[in-house]
Amino acid sequence: MKINNAYPSAIADLHRWYNLNKRELPWRSTKDPYFIWISEVILQQTRVVQGLPYYYKFIELFPTVADLAAATEQEVLHCWQGLGYYSRARNMHATAKMVMERFGGNFPFSYNDLIALKGIGPYTAAAVASFAANENVAVVDGNVMRVLARWQNIHSDIALEKTKKEFQTIADNLLPKGKSAVHNQAMMELGALICTPQSPKCERCPVAYECKALEMSTINVLPVKSKKVKPRERFFNYIVFRSRQKYWMKERDKDDIWAGLWDFYLLETDKEVERLDELLLEKEIVQEVSDVSVSALQKHQLTHQTLRVKYFVMNVSEKITSALKDKNLVLLDKIEISSKPKPILINKFFSEHNLYKFDP
Repeated sequence: MKINNAYPSAIADLHRWYNLNKRELPWRSTKDPYFIWISEVILQQTRVVQGLPYYYKFIELFPTVADLAAATEQEVLHCWQGLGYYSRARNMHATAKMVMERFGGNFPFSYNDLIALKGIGPYTAAAVASFAANENVAVVDGNVMRVLARWQNIHSDIALEKTKKEFQTIADNLLPKGKSAVHNQAMMELGALICTPQSPKCERCPVAYECKALEMSTINVLPVKSKKVKPRERFFNYIVFRSRQKYWMKERDKDDIWAGLWDFYLLETDKEVERLDELLLEKEIVQEVSDVSVSALQKHQLTHQTLRVKYFVMNVSEKITSALKDKNLVLLDKIEISSKPKPILINKFFSEHNLYKFDP
């Protein structure tokens, strides 16, 4: 499609479609950059339906950026648990503190101010700046790249950084000045509702008459995306030490996944382990355990890792309290466990064993 300074009729048709068909979402009814920012970070993690409860929960617990900045990291992680990529929650916490220091608690809404904050990249900065202040910056996310790839029949690999820059230039050229808020949301909504990855609804597309991929029958091969690297496989053997109705747990360190979240004592191996005696667990501890049960091997998929997880559940005597404390384990009751941020598979363990049930 040829782009010039005129306002193309296809763009006008797209905006008209959006205004008639857009989903009513809470962050679309506000110009507050703080709320918009929260919604955008959450929606990078999950779909709208799954993200809505997290959004409501987040703004209830942290209604202002000052509240978020004043919270502890554990409180922020607990609110975020289940969304994955916990580094984003930590970045949000750090960003809130930066806003308090640099902007006196007034969340910025200009692209240049936003992009300078920790954890905010070009996409999020453009989204907040355009939605909150109608700044003339184009948003480019996965939905937008898919729409543009099909609309203009572009076969560049969207997994490559240079392609993202190519699409940014195209999106900038398409952007009608003074209409960035409605335009960016319309492009994203078109990708979410009509120009979907599978079975796109071309017959309902407001710009189908200008879609080059539809004209050339390449809809089903676009966008081009190179295959991801095969996820790394890891075997997690959780040693679940139990003392009556309490459990020995620990906070994960900063050098691995789920940093700052709480789980059980972990022994990692390079293959599946069938029995407790196959694990390198100290003899003095093994001698003081009873009622050992072993779960079936379970799969837990992360973006870049495949976890094969097994739980070795056992009762322990008070004789090994010091030994467990030496492993940085802490004995927690139900209320204490519920207040700790935990990986989703740990919550699932408690639920499946009918021990405790926690909100996701």
